[in-house]
Amino acid sequence: MPPSAARCHQSEVVVMSTANPKRRDAAMDHPPFPVAHQLNTELDSLVLPITAQSPPLRLPGQPRILTTQRHAVRGLLEKEFLLGDLEEISGYLWIMSKQDSKSISPLHRQAVKGRSIVVTEDPRLHLIWHHGRIFIKPIPKYILSHRFWQAFLPPETPWSAGQDALLRAIFGYLRTYRSLVRYESDFRIATSEALQLIPGDVTFAAFVDFLSHFENIPDEDVSGRYGYGEIRLTRLNFYCKFLLGKTSFHRVYAQYGDYFSTFYTPMLFSFATFSVVLSAMQVEMSAEALDVESRWTGYWTFCRWSSLTILAITFALAFWLLLLFLLKFVREWIKAISDRMDRRRMMEVKARGPVA
Repeated sequence: MPPSAARCHQSEVVVMSTANPKRRDAAMDHPPFPVAHQLNTELDSLVLPITAQSPPLRLPGQPRILTTQRHAVRGLLEKEFLLGDLEEISGYLWIMSKQDSKSISPLHRQAVKGRSIVVTEDPRLHLIWHHGRIFIKPIPKYILSHRFWQAFLPPETPWSAGQDALLRAIFGYLRTYRSLVRYESDFRIATSEALQLIPGDVTFAAFVDFLSHFENIPDEDVSGRYGYGEIRLTRLNFYCKFLLGKTSFHRVYAQYGDYFSTFYTPMLFSFATFSVVLSAMQVEMSAEALDVESRWTGYWTFCRWSSLTILAITFALAFWLLLLFLLKFVREWIKAISDRMDRRRMMEVKARGPVA
């Protein structure tokens, strides 16, 4: 971490896991954390199995939904965690983001980068950033309850399909907080009144214990999207036209004026460039056509060469900007392809197992 960031956060304490290292199938434990490490106790009185005669309890953080409304709970989980079209294109995210699930800056680092944190309840926008802001989804209270996992998130249920996809999405989402909350300063930001990404009654030590059961889950056990970290919204909006057939992944500008204002700078730059070029060409043509007296020959020569110099400088600057863009574009593609190939080789080696 840069020294400047360290000075801003003198009381930062690195999050250290108190749990043993997870084996590969730890994500399939049910529930993935013990009762002692749950962070919400509101459903402890819930009697299992839930039947039509069971006394209804309000879902923590969702008072409109009762525990006896299984289909409503299921719909809530799908809305809160399934990624929809973002998961559909997860196989192409390597062209938009670094292929590393840990490529996520801690909350305090987001401020260092000049980004404001925007709370979103849309799981598709979690860890999507656009210029000076990043979208982060707060942790729902009910997902912190051990009894909730027992009642509604067993590995297999007779009343719902696609449970594996849902569990993978939840595991991947919770795992992202291992990177978002690495220091005590991050935890204070997450529990602040303005954000409340984590319930305010949770302590830092308790959160570390809870998170330790998710932070070592491998990429193979989470949704494809969570094999990546932060993703630029501008790239998603660009590539979704080809991958999803949509004009944008997420609309940033709600007003026409805001949308068209994004074109002002490149248009003004283009008009200014064309104006300089045309003016220089006009001066050159006018100077060429003049039959000047000998006393004006020096001035005529100066005007002519000045116009040619301006033309040359303008074209050189335009070429330099184009070349700079192409270099950055090609370099990013080379890096993405290289990372992709390295990741495939690692997966192949891992699939073959240890050499005898």
